[in-house]
Amino acid sequence: MPTQRIALGEWLPDQPGLTGALTVAKNCFPVTAGYGAFPAEANFSAAAAEDLTSIISAKDQSGTTKLFAAGLKKIYAVDSVGALTGVFSYTGTYAQSGTTTLTVTSIAHKLKTGDSVYLDFTSGSAADGQFTVTKLTVDTFTVITTSATTSGNVTISSTSTGYNTSSTNRFRFTLFGNQIIGTNFAERLQVYSADGSSSFKNLSDSAPIAKFITVVRDFVVCAHLDESGTTRPYRVRWSAINDETNWVENVNTQSDYQDIPDGGHITGIRGGEFGIILLEKSISRMSYAGTPFIFQFDNISRGKGCIAAGSVCQYQGLTFFLSDDGFYVCDGQKVTPIGAEKIDRFFFNDANLDLTTMSAAADPIRKLIMWNYLSTDGTRKLIVYNFTIGKWSLMETTADYISDASTASVTLEQLDSVNASIDALAVSMDSALYAGGKYFLGGTDGTRVITFTGANKSAVLETGDIDAGRSIVMLARPLVDNGSASVSVASRTLLTQSLSFGSASAADTDNRVSLRSSGKYHRLRMQPTGDNWKTAMGLDVDVVQQGIR
Repeated sequence: MPTQRIALGEWLPDQPGLTGALTVAKNCFPVTAGYGAFPAEANFSAAAAEDLTSIISAKDQSGTTKLFAAGLKKIYAVDSVGALTGVFSYTGTYAQSGTTTLTVTSIAHKLKTGDSVYLDFTSGSAADGQFTVTKLTVDTFTVITTSATTSGNVTISSTSTGYNTSSTNRFRFTLFGNQIIGTNFAERLQVYSADGSSSFKNLSDSAPIAKFITVVRDFVVCAHLDESGTTRPYRVRWSAINDETNWVENVNTQSDYQDIPDGGHITGIRGGEFGIILLEKSISRMSYAGTPFIFQFDNISRGKGCIAAGSVCQYQGLTFFLSDDGFYVCDGQKVTPIGAEKIDRFFFNDANLDLTTMSAAADPIRKLIMWNYLSTDGTRKLIVYNFTIGKWSLMETTADYISDASTASVTLEQLDSVNASIDALAVSMDSALYAGGKYFLGGTDGTRVITFTGANKSAVLETGDIDAGRSIVMLARPLVDNGSASVSVASRTLLTQSLSFGSASAADTDNRVSLRSSGKYHRLRMQPTGDNWKTAMGLDVDVVQQGIR
């Protein structure tokens, strides 16, 4: 009885099954020799008061890591046991002079005359509400009010409910030294000092309102701006050199801006030694040139740009993104397709045309770039690219947003605050997440921060069409490291016939799966089993030739 070894090769949904490529590679990630087990989502944080749309982490000079999650209205600090604390507002004291003038003393309030602030008086005064700043000094600002007590404490925020991020945007963050700087295209840049802040607050009175933010060399750089109510979707603006608070154009401080006239709207920026500016129909490189020009802008891709802001992901100087015809990578010199004739057509057939909720993250441990998107069937999926071997896979997910981050440290007292029972913790105590400062791949699912630290996802792998002539598939032996698999088969005589898989059968104690299916073309479906299976590599299949009358 001849035995045929079928290796689990590359998943190529854009190609016909007869090419020998896999037709399904779901809930696993590609490795050199097959596909690896991938952990499921696990709730990490408590529930916020709103859906969360982004996360960011930073380490201060003492080595303590802080993790934050943002929604449309608030930013929350997340400790290593998932407790959430709102950090979108800050406190001060106030004193009233006469019947109309009220002066608030705070720490580095970063306001400017004409700003609107919400004052929440600790005393519960009926004077709570939105006010316009009429005068200020470095540490104080003044508003006009007709009803407030003489003096007391006050909480200061942008509005009574927090920030005003629109549903089509999200908070985006960058790190500049020990500063976490965020932007949401609604308020001026927000800043949190990892060494001592208690909340996010306006970066400075000259800081812009922007959709995108990054750091290029010694400059904080923003793009797609709102300037005095006028949208500048083609503008790039940068701070003074080594001064993130100064955005006043000046040749001496080197703060300035540049309009990119061709290519449409800016859809993303990424930084480093040079900047990458992604527009709808072009890509430009931003290189430091020094005074008087500061930065030089060179077009490196005309006619090829990025169509989804959330698809942009950078890792080790490479910028990955989605264009109007598929996935690409840019190294700052050229743009290279990575999904052509592999998964691009599949993606555009499967993805909902609304790509505004798309997100992307790098998993450096598994060498993956992952894109989260909404499918036409209403579910969310991850399309996964192993950038070292150029292979793809697909995953189902409950996550609305994905990102890579690091966790804060944790104490036993903090564990008590989350749950009286250690056994009831969502993430196992064995997890490195509790050590603090540890990388994790995670994201958000509704109101919670999640991590990919659960049990192995239920993987499914399907071969292409095996052309063995008129034959019967009799037996399969799954090749799964540290596990086995259930196997089913679909056979047909003509390629025009529809596929119908039989019931899946589990391997016995000798790792044999009994099958009996006749036809000319055979596909095998393999579902790895075992709590700790590592890599699915293929199947040994016994095929018997069948006579023809």
